[in-house]
Amino acid sequence: MEQFEYPRVGETVYCETLENGLRLRVVCKPDFQRSFAVFAANYGGGDRRFRLGDDWIDTPAGVAHFLEHKMFDMPDGDDALFALSRAGAEPNAFTSSDITAYHFECTRDFEDNLRTLLRFVSTPYFTPESVQKEQGIIGQEIRMGEDDPDYAVYVNLMQCLYAHNPIRESVAGTVESIAEITSETLYACHKVFYNPSNMALCVVCALPPERVAEIAREMLPAAPGPVPEIDYGPAEAPLPCRAEKRVEMAVSAPQFLLGVKVTPAEKGLPLLRQKIVAELALRALAGHSSKLYQDLYKEGLVTDDFGADMDYASGVATLLAGGESRDPEQVRDRLLAAAEQVRRDGLDRAVFERTRHAAYGAWLRGLDRFDGMCIDLVDSVFGEYPLLELFSLLDEITPEECAAFLAGHLTAERVALSVIDPVSKEA
Repeated sequence: MEQFEYPRVGETVYCETLENGLRLRVVCKPDFQRSFAVFAANYGGGDRRFRLGDDWIDTPAGVAHFLEHKMFDMPDGDDALFALSRAGAEPNAFTSSDITAYHFECTRDFEDNLRTLLRFVSTPYFTPESVQKEQGIIGQEIRMGEDDPDYAVYVNLMQCLYAHNPIRESVAGTVESIAEITSETLYACHKVFYNPSNMALCVVCALPPERVAEIAREMLPAAPGPVPEIDYGPAEAPLPCRAEKRVEMAVSAPQFLLGVKVTPAEKGLPLLRQKIVAELALRALAGHSSKLYQDLYKEGLVTDDFGADMDYASGVATLLAGGESRDPEQVRDRLLAAAEQVRRDGLDRAVFERTRHAAYGAWLRGLDRFDGMCIDLVDSVFGEYPLLELFSLLDEITPEECAAFLAGHLTAERVALSVIDPVSKEA
């Protein structure tokens, strides 16, 4: 097992790829009772078309999310969610466009809880009856999601930006698409995507890393499996398909989200560097301590829920910014004007250095959040970069690099805007 020490932040990460292809990351915290573990598949809502060997396979929208729901069913009739809860753990799971993750936090019986996690995620059990029942449950979830402004503003933006990529569609699928899912579909996709070669186990705990690896070998299949090739559709053009989309919903004030397509860097350190550059650039331009945000806030154009970030999923990257505003178009225009000023004059060096120090502090504090650290480790495994190198890379990033990122992406023709307006009184 490889050991990577980061004395600057007082952390050590143990890394190993087991004989079955599972990628393992362990951070030892011997002085803590609390532990966190996440077992994740490199499989999300956007991974609908894939190839094994010479065969391309198409699946309905929503299979990854459906699998997440059904994986807690155990062959003995027990529910893994309840089993973990009975053992004192706090379990949960989520499906995004690019990963499915199962996790728990506990303060006791970590080894037993880890075995339960590995056992139920690697043991599929579906019946036609249980699948049919779940279709009704998820169908209700989908309908409720369609009434959620946060869901609507995001999906509408993705449909403005992207012409083909499956990120245009909900991770949960549609009522019609999940009706096509059968127990055979779930077994087939579990076999393809839940093989250890396509998964990661990331843990923060008091156990020695060798013991975590021993438990993983004990509980998981010994043989590696083939890793599927994913097809996200034709390459996307740099400009959005549509500049703006507005819909009315039951909200008290307009909700907005603007986005820009960004070409993701190659996996490895280039990807980590791009993520750091993007975060620093957006913090400097529009973070809560920036002049732009302070001006917009004082003028009542944004609230404290305004934020800007990068989203990486389904083979694409998207710059996002949004929140609540009485005038989303003016916020967009002011953001673009600020980016244009950066293009002309560059980023103020004093502002940039403050931003760098603030980011360092935020990331350092994040190391004490075991859940966030484990999820970030999963992203680093599938992105093929060493997560904690971010602290060294942070020193290398220049204001010119961040200014170039903003100037190259935040231009009027590249921005799409999604707005949820309150229902008009006339309606």
